[in-house]
Amino acid sequence: MTLALVGWFLLLGAATGFAAGLLGIGGGMVMVPFITMLLTSKAFPPEHIVKVAIATSLTTILFTSVSSVRAHAQRGAVRWDIARTLAPGIVIGSLAGAQIAAALRGSVLSIGFGGFVALMATRMLVERPRDAHGSLPGNAGRFGMGTVIGLASAIVGAGGGFITVPFLTRARVKIHEAVATSAACGFPIALAGTAGYVYAGWQRDLPAGTIGYIYLPALASIVTTSMVTAPLGARVAHAMDVGRLRSLFAMLLYALAAYMLWKGLYGH
Repeated sequence: MTLALVGWFLLLGAATGFAAGLLGIGGGMVMVPFITMLLTSKAFPPEHIVKVAIATSLTTILFTSVSSVRAHAQRGAVRWDIARTLAPGIVIGSLAGAQIAAALRGSVLSIGFGGFVALMATRMLVERPRDAHGSLPGNAGRFGMGTVIGLASAIVGAGGGFITVPFLTRARVKIHEAVATSAACGFPIALAGTAGYVYAGWQRDLPAGTIGYIYLPALASIVTTSMVTAPLGARVAHAMDVGRLRSLFAMLLYALAAYMLWKGLYGH
């Protein structure tokens, strides 16, 4: 890997780490498109690029989630009671999601990602806190929701915030607590998803530097800077008003949804 490419991955890590702390998304939805671009420039095998980007993105969340959660927990914002009951389903869903993603074409992954994220962004914009009308389900319901969160997150290489935050805010959990709890859920998503992608890509003919579908040079570079900037993002999140935080979250999702839809329809 060239020094220039290392520099791009370090910059990407700084930006996505900040996003992880600010929005509780683990940075994955920003990271996947950019890793895809950078691996394309490195002439990775085209059929594996999107899957390597997703797997590598997911693995970085093992590290960024720790920094982000620590910052949120210091402010008492993490709802550990919710995170614990979502975790078992998350692990099962993440393991399964990695196997599904490995079997799908890259264009299908891109289109599905874009459409779903656009829907989540719309819900974040139109459902203001006063409109929230749901309530948290019981343990069985949380297990099922955790499975959905883990499954979708592993398929798109994100930390689950694009489902977890809307789900919790609809259930009348405060936005800052929803973001912090989403960040806490990112660790089991990443742990199980990483194991799933290592297994799925173990026998594949991939370039040097990979373990399964995980590209280690990119992982190390991104983690180096993302762990520094994630706590900064968390501090900014707690200084912002609720309405602005929701709007920023939704606008980011719209931009990423548009890119991934274009990539799936015309970029392959």
